[in-house]
Amino acid sequence: MIQIAVAALTMIVAVVGGYWFTVVVLRLADRAGRARDAEERPGPESAKAVQALRGGRWIGYLERLGVAGAILGGQVSLVAILVAIKGLGRFSELQNNPDASERFVIGSLASILWAAACGGVGHYFIS
Repeated sequence: MIQIAVAALTMIVAVVGGYWFTVVVLRLADRAGRARDAEERPGPESAKAVQALRGGRWIGYLERLGVAGAILGGQVSLVAILVAIKGLGRFSELQNNPDASERFVIGSLASILWAAACGGVGHYFIS
């Protein structure tokens, strides 16, 4: 029973906490990019980048659920499959949009790292 509770809590923290973690990381990346660029170049938080990646919030929820679940279940290799599916699914949208590309990479890495950390902690407590 404790294992089920730990797994459920891990998944909730991975999905919900990962959303907020990713938002913070994207905002920090946007500020850092603006401070570095002399001209006003749109960054990962620009309306164009956000519009190009519509549906990203739900994809992120599912991604974190999959990553944390794979690690909880001891199937770490499934993370590579999830990353590949996400990248291939977004390839055409990212090809000619550098702002969306930057947002995709930063957001994906933040999301995956959070979910992997949560999954690892959950796996530790379940084992």
